[in-house]
Amino acid sequence: MLFAYVPSGTTLEQIAIETGEVPAAAVWIDLVNPTLPEDRKVETLVGVAIPTREEMQEIEISSRLYVESGARYMTATLMCQSDSPQPKTTPVTFILAGGRLITVRYDEPKPFVIARNRLAKHCPATVSGESVMIDIMDAVIDRTADILERIAVEIDTVSHNVFERGRSRSPKFYNVILQTIGRKGDLTSKVRESLVSIGRLLLFLANEAEGLRWAKDQKAQIKSMHRDVQSLSDHATFLSNSMTFLLDAMVGLVTIEQNNIIKIFSVVAVVLMPPTLIASIYGMNFKHMPELEWILGYPLALVLMVVAAILPFLYFKWRKWL
Repeated sequence: MLFAYVPSGTTLEQIAIETGEVPAAAVWIDLVNPTLPEDRKVETLVGVAIPTREEMQEIEISSRLYVESGARYMTATLMCQSDSPQPKTTPVTFILAGGRLITVRYDEPKPFVIARNRLAKHCPATVSGESVMIDIMDAVIDRTADILERIAVEIDTVSHNVFERGRSRSPKFYNVILQTIGRKGDLTSKVRESLVSIGRLLLFLANEAEGLRWAKDQKAQIKSMHRDVQSLSDHATFLSNSMTFLLDAMVGLVTIEQNNIIKIFSVVAVVLMPPTLIASIYGMNFKHMPELEWILGYPLALVLMVVAAILPFLYFKWRKWL
């Protein structure tokens, strides 16, 4: 899909381009899962090449941040579907050329929706591609901060459950805690990956802003966003360390409980060893054994064996050792 955003008074109007050309007054052109004809339309209007999906997925810095034919190409890794059970990252390319912003993406990161709605309500009269990009990056940083805040709250809840005194811990409890730590650890690692790419993009943009003589407030905003990204990266590292500590604590608790169970088995085995030894030597070597004359002696022995096997099993289940 191809969307063009054209200033209309104090708002930015969205126009879906299905047929026809892209309006020359568009300050933001958004390519979502673009087709080859849509790429050609934008290239004809702006005069710059649109990177392919394979080129956007390159990890080298020189392939993500560069200047070509007077246009600034910047590719960042953004979070996507962070509220779902399967969060992921997606590459998004920002191109600044001729006062326009061209974005190329193959997913729907939530910051784009936030920035689009914000600009649809109000945008400055001097809106440009640079100011739109700053608004999008501001929404990206705010969204990333919200994700980290949610992770911090959930990790704090997990920590409380792990170290709460007197709490009964079953195998199901450990499974839930480990799965939660694993999911949050995966999400945090993806957030850190995104923050690293955003920080590089903002540093590149700050250097380009100096050469292009952007307004002072825009330069100051970019520097402020870069500082925010650095602080969020530090917070993500702290959360990652906290989850590592919780994981080590969980392993320690499981080991302690296993040792306690093994200790009980060892004590029981030692207590029963002398009677078992005596029974093995003398139990079947008496001439007069009343049970041998009982008609129900053999069935009774079978029942006792079954009961002797079931009772320990039920006891272990009651103590949640199994």
